[in-house]
Amino acid sequence: MALGREILTERRSPKRYRISLTPLADAMFNLLIFFMLSSNITPYSLLPLKGTTALPGADAGAAGAEAAQPFGAETAVWTISEGQIIAGGQEFGIERIAELTQSLTLLGTTGIVLIVRPEAKVQDLTSVLEALSAGGITQVQLAGRGGV
Repeated sequence: MALGREILTERRSPKRYRISLTPLADAMFNLLIFFMLSSNITPYSLLPLKGTTALPGADAGAAGAEAAQPFGAETAVWTISEGQIIAGGQEFGIERIAELTQSLTLLGTTGIVLIVRPEAKVQDLTSVLEALSAGGITQVQLAGRGGV
């Protein structure tokens, strides 16, 4: 009886190759570490701002800029320096932005020109823009101080 039986052979399934993602993950972590160590980690609030356009009369100071401005009477002019705002010839600290914005709104000011001095930081400009937006003043123009 053993002779009459067919000998069954095992069927082999085709080999499946598995792709290991471990080397890819290792390479990604190496790149991550490389870029973290080679990048310059500087807070944006410490970066200096550079103005691109000069406002007519900006070299004569803030009072001269207000007199020579080509904008309407309902437009205010502020100069942003490091940690301070110059408005109407008076210097104010950045912490008083909310009060200044409220006074602009009460006077009916619809727009503002911000003259950015070279020593101004990104955080100073950001604080002013946030306060103006919260106060409802959305027409903002930026100007740089040439030669200062």
